[in-house]
Amino acid sequence: MASKTDKDDELDDSSAPLIEHLAELRTRIIWSLLAFVSAMVLCYTVWNPIYNFLTQPICHALEARDQECGLILLKLQEGFFVAIRISLLGGFVLAFPIIAYQMWRFVAPGLYRNEKQAFLPFLVASPVMFFLGASFAYYIILPLAYDFFLGFQQGPLALPDDGTGAEPAAEAIADNPMAAIVFQGSVDEYLSLTTKFILAFGLSFQLPVLLTLMGKAGLVSAVGLGSVRKYAVVAILMLAAVATPPDVVSQVVLFTVVYGLYEISIYLVRRIEKRREAELRAQGLWVEDEDEDEGKA
Repeated sequence: MASKTDKDDELDDSSAPLIEHLAELRTRIIWSLLAFVSAMVLCYTVWNPIYNFLTQPICHALEARDQECGLILLKLQEGFFVAIRISLLGGFVLAFPIIAYQMWRFVAPGLYRNEKQAFLPFLVASPVMFFLGASFAYYIILPLAYDFFLGFQQGPLALPDDGTGAEPAAEAIADNPMAAIVFQGSVDEYLSLTTKFILAFGLSFQLPVLLTLMGKAGLVSAVGLGSVRKYAVVAILMLAAVATPPDVVSQVVLFTVVYGLYEISIYLVRRIEKRREAELRAQGLWVEDEDEDEGKA
């Protein structure tokens, strides 16, 4: 009977930390949800300025062709769902620092001090690199992409003005007998394409963070990354072909940037390996690799 009581006590003792962790996780999730909902409501009240900011790339491309900037609503309820989509995107961006902080507060107690010092820089670098990738997509890639797509228009898109302010004559229209192809974009479709570009490039810029973190954990090495460089080039070329329109300029720009990030990742992993080697040598724990010794010989 006594042994049964001891086993019950052991079970109770082992279940207590689990319940505490679940309660802590629930608290962190609730705070994250509250931050997200509050940020989403805030963005919903100012969704028009956010919409105007997101549509600047297409407006600049249309203005360069002397066309009026305007997107249409194909469905009656489309305007409302556009406002909701903008609110969700803006709410996540605004609430991400709080969400990341709650994740860190949940994970940090289970880490050693050296693990905290190793993980915290990556937690800070990840949103910074995402912001750089999103900015690169917005200010460089999107103008190139929309200029390429709008180049398929044809016909009397903007007839020349005769200086009188009157409507162009019918003779001018008759001089352009081809069937016109004019851009009349949907608001929902445009925002969907724009957010895909921004998210894709934001995630692509996570490459140095991911590879450096893997190098810190010993999962990859600078020599290993360098040995698969030719395969990385092929993969980056495929990414550039899929993520950008089929024009050479945007593909070359994307390939150059992502490949540059890959080389930076190799450099950062090499620095981590040299620092780790110096620490182990100082402690007298470094063991020379046999392959390395043979290569030097």
